[in-house]
Amino acid sequence: MAKTLLIVDDSPIARKITKRILPKEDEFEIFEATNGLEGLDKFKEISPDITFMDLTMPVMDGLEALEEIIKIDRNAIVIVSTADVQPKSIEKVMSLGAFDVIRKPPKQENVKKVLLKAYEKISSGGQ
Repeated sequence: MAKTLLIVDDSPIARKITKRILPKEDEFEIFEATNGLEGLDKFKEISPDITFMDLTMPVMDGLEALEEIIKIDRNAIVIVSTADVQPKSIEKVMSLGAFDVIRKPPKQENVKKVLLKAYEKISSGGQ
């Protein structure tokens, strides 16, 4: 079964890297957005299983987009992908409802690990 995946990042290279390191054995229907507002609109439209969200973007940043997405679906799986991995920043995104945080540039093993964790949540009905 294909899972819907939304990648929200203003960098085309970052989106490409994320797509390239996704596990090959998994089937994904992938959607992309180039800023937080576009990501929020796309989230409302497709209701993805998993969202990868950058923090620093034009128009609407990832923090604002994350906050709005969680208002729509408090069980949304939003994985923040950021270079800012200071404890205070991680604490902030987690308190807003992020599912997890991975460091940019993402490593294949980290993405695989967080996706396995996300699949467990999905298969348990989002609890």
